[in-house]
Amino acid sequence: MARVRGSLRALVVTCAVLAVLAGSACAFPVDGRAVAGPEVSAGVDPSFIGGTNGGEEDRLAAATLRDLEGYWGRELPALSGGEPFRPLAGYFSVDPSGRAGAPAVPCLQNPQEIQGTAFYCPRSDIIAWDRGELLPQLRRDFGDSAVVVVLSHEFGHAVQGRLDRTGALAGAPTILLEAQADCYAGVFLRQVRDGGLPDLRTGAAGIDGAMGALIGFRDPVGTSPRNAQAHGNAFDRVSSFQDGFDGDPAVCAAIGRDRVFTQQSFRSPDDESSGGNLGLQPLIEAMVPDLDRWFGGQVRARGGQWTTPATERDQAECPDADGPVQGPVAWCDTPSAVHIDTAGTLPADHARIGDYATGTLLASRFGTAALAALGRPTTGAEGGRAALCLAGAYSAAVGTGESGFALSPGDLDESVTLLLREDTASRGTDGVAAAGTGYERIRVFRAGVTGGPDACLRGV
Repeated sequence: MARVRGSLRALVVTCAVLAVLAGSACAFPVDGRAVAGPEVSAGVDPSFIGGTNGGEEDRLAAATLRDLEGYWGRELPALSGGEPFRPLAGYFSVDPSGRAGAPAVPCLQNPQEIQGTAFYCPRSDIIAWDRGELLPQLRRDFGDSAVVVVLSHEFGHAVQGRLDRTGALAGAPTILLEAQADCYAGVFLRQVRDGGLPDLRTGAAGIDGAMGALIGFRDPVGTSPRNAQAHGNAFDRVSSFQDGFDGDPAVCAAIGRDRVFTQQSFRSPDDESSGGNLGLQPLIEAMVPDLDRWFGGQVRARGGQWTTPATERDQAECPDADGPVQGPVAWCDTPSAVHIDTAGTLPADHARIGDYATGTLLASRFGTAALAALGRPTTGAEGGRAALCLAGAYSAAVGTGESGFALSPGDLDESVTLLLREDTASRGTDGVAAAGTGYERIRVFRAGVTGGPDACLRGV
């Protein structure tokens, strides 16, 4: 995670090793740590699915696949020059325990190979999934929308094959193909949320659940983006999903080899083995001077006067506030100070999510101090949104120029995990949050990462 510059360190929370199926486009591990969304309204006769047991999971899968077929049947001709959508050759619900009489599944030598995974097999043009373990765990840990996002991602690989008639994607990095499939999943989930499909319905919290699944399915920290099985870190996967959700199929189809990924590999065996996050106090001591340097520079470059905020380790309450309305880290203007509640929930969250979850909170509060120095609002949704965006802009600049602090693989993942789970980093000084959903908070943070401080100060 975060590090003093010159000493790369690993994320303390690791994911399951990515399962690889011979001939499959992708397979997902599940770590069960993301936020569950509400139930997705769906239920379709699954008798067209090979091997189905007719249960709830397969009824949800059937509804998803039927709506996917209908959606891409309408949309694909516009991308393919008028060529109609060709339905997939089949779908298979698999019991990894090898139930007697179950049909043979293309691309699998035995049922155990699919345990905990779902995949699209291009040579047979089928989608298959683990009914016994994967789908029930997705529903328990992330909500029904997680089943929808996984199957729509796999269906996205089928869409890729139907659009790539010239072989332009041949030899493309796996991480690029996965980004495009995540984008296609985002396009489809937007239709689910907006009520544009006959069978599936969900709300904003269901979209947060789907994004939680993508975060849970990230690559193990330190995976090289050039790895033959790389799917992307949490930040990259969520970014691709949001590009689709906020865009259209053409946006996804246009994703090409110029796509920029934030995923990093470890720089040496020592980097990989050094392990662990900075503790709470060491992080504060290492990060605060760099926050002061960067935000002070941004304020002075825009004609403002910057006063270095004091750093207080207390209860994170401002004198005129009704309790700790900003959360465990607060900025107060009488006098300018960042108050950090090191005795409350912050240490546990720091250890549970990772040290750059705390770093994101610190950056957003220094962002609030910068807004005040520039005469910008610090209260309400406007103040919270700008501060969160500036935290993203700072995160993109860390480790560049004169920075004495840098990020390690996994740091941005910890930011999006924090933002999906809670709104504290997006609160104004009056406690009003910039957005009520994790989706919107991550979108605002990403706007700073990609657009820099000027984008934040123009309004996001």
